[in-house]
Amino acid sequence: MRKLGIDYGDARVGIAISDSLAITSQGLETIHHNGNDKIVLKRIEEIIKEYEVDTIVIGMPYNMNGTCSDRVEITKKFINKLKCKFPKIPIHIIDERLTTVAANKTMNFLEIKPKNKKNIVDTLSAVYILEIYLNRKQKIKEK
Repeated sequence: MRKLGIDYGDARVGIAISDSLAITSQGLETIHHNGNDKIVLKRIEEIIKEYEVDTIVIGMPYNMNGTCSDRVEITKKFINKLKCKFPKIPIHIIDERLTTVAANKTMNFLEIKPKNKKNIVDTLSAVYILEIYLNRKQKIKEK
């Protein structure tokens, strides 16, 4: 079974998926939704079926000082929609601070053209969110 990573944003949602052993993560796609969560939920449902997803991991966009922003409240509302749509799938929340910074550093290192970054940054952020979850899970196994 695979794990699904989500970087939820106002206009775009980055999606990452783990391998079947839940060891590695890779970027899958960016969903362009312009504020319409129905589009996102429909696509996530298709991905869950296609990849046999058993866990959803979503980033929570806290401020750098750990406080909640308007984005946190919007993300919590989306998480509630996920819980209603997929009640049997566990949802884990990951602090996503600095994942976008890491994604941008990676894209700069890879010399990705600025015009292409907008379509990649959310997916790459979802990869980092999912990797944080997978790494924590692995450390628990090692203890």
